[in-house]
Amino acid sequence: MQFGIFTVSDVTTDPTTGTTPDDTRRVRDILAIAEHADQAGLDVFASGEHHNPPFVASSPTTMLGYLAGRTEHITLSTSTTLVTTNDPVRIAEEYAMLQVISDGRMDLMMGRGNTGPVYPWFGQDIRQGVNLAIENYALIRQLWENDVVNWQGKFRTPLQGFTSTPRPLDGVPPFVWHGSIRTPEIAEQAAYYGDGFLHNNIFWPIQHTEQMVGLYRQRFEHYGHGTADQAIVGLGGQFFARKNSQDAWDEFRPYFDNAPVYGHGPSMEDFTAQTPLTVGSPQQVIDRYATMKDHVGHYQRQMFLIDHAGLPLKTVLEQIDILAEDIVPELRRINEADRPAHVPSDPPSHADRVAAALAAGTAGSDHVAAEDEWTGASV
Repeated sequence: MQFGIFTVSDVTTDPTTGTTPDDTRRVRDILAIAEHADQAGLDVFASGEHHNPPFVASSPTTMLGYLAGRTEHITLSTSTTLVTTNDPVRIAEEYAMLQVISDGRMDLMMGRGNTGPVYPWFGQDIRQGVNLAIENYALIRQLWENDVVNWQGKFRTPLQGFTSTPRPLDGVPPFVWHGSIRTPEIAEQAAYYGDGFLHNNIFWPIQHTEQMVGLYRQRFEHYGHGTADQAIVGLGGQFFARKNSQDAWDEFRPYFDNAPVYGHGPSMEDFTAQTPLTVGSPQQVIDRYATMKDHVGHYQRQMFLIDHAGLPLKTVLEQIDILAEDIVPELRRINEADRPAHVPSDPPSHADRVAAALAAGTAGSDHVAAEDEWTGASV
């Protein structure tokens, strides 16, 4: 099972010091967090995508491309790639480029985001959000899987004889997750393609997560990709841990109370009771997250949000160490102890996907030679 962290890239004032990092400092801190996660032995680092303050992760592929050269083992991903407001041609190109640069050590998660105004900023209509997600992803798949694409849809200009470059590494597209909190159509989309489904349930009770994952599993089997329990599932999560539980509560409370995403709302006591946010000792985090499989079945990726709400870099790095040293080993042991042999332990790696494509005869080309327009000769 994979364990990792994701960032929403918020720029938030530290309520205990009154210090607010500027955008440059926040970006550089995120890079340091990702590198530390790699050194600590975590499996995944993921970045969101936002185009408005107080967030700074407007160009995930730039960030992840840099990190591909700075890290050695960690899988680089997105926790949101805005499939609705980005041009699908650019998504196909940029993530194929990231795949090549990282030598396949990446994947990505398609999502619609949670900022309504982003639609008109990029020339789209929010009322078409689900339709955009469906059409744009269908085009991305064609661009990755076919050397030459002729295409016409509703939301962008047609393509005639178009080749997206670079071609996917080894002729095999990146693995894709679809992220949704509340939209059944996105769970259906993930199941239709046999892709992964990540329910970033950081604001929701586990019963809602159970329903969404259950729908995805049922439809995954319906479309013939395997049994329901073989579907590739990820969950979001949050924690703040210290050796002593009360120390964790005392330290994290001012950050919770002033966080831009949930500050000035429910109390921390209510929020931790109703959502996966867990504040306490490492053992309390282990006990909470060890029960997730009881609700959603054996799953393949668990992601944690730990760098938000104005927490200083030093504290975030300490949380990464606690996660890697005290929490992950035990959670991994618990989750793997009773996993059935036919259920995947991890999402498919690039090597796994290449082997499967070669066996099925579906691997494409990783280079397409151009032909001279007049002579037909390769150029």
